[in-house]
Amino acid sequence: MALQHAKSGEVIHLGALAPERGATGTAALVKSDRFEAIHLVVPAGSTIPPHHVAGYLTLHCLEGQVTLGPKDIALGAGDWIYLERGDQHSVQGVEDARLLLTILFDTPPTP
Repeated sequence: MALQHAKSGEVIHLGALAPERGATGTAALVKSDRFEAIHLVVPAGSTIPPHHVAGYLTLHCLEGQVTLGPKDIALGAGDWIYLERGDQHSVQGVEDARLLLTILFDTPPTP
């Protein structure tokens, strides 16, 4: 079940992965014209193909392990990375993983 977008001041709990349910739960937490936050779940063995976003982004690995392509950068629980706007990247699940993805836009993204 997808989370509703958070309202200002609303607390959202990003629970641990539940093995009995599989690695599910990717959800947009907040989306505005200047900012987006996503709770991203990447199951082991899955791949998010190469892509880029229009804003600056950060990825904070909350649980598990992923590899970011094309430079094969390993991220494990507690690791954080920043990517410039437009940097092409992919995400490969090494272990079931949960990440907090934050995107900051200079200008509103085009629809």
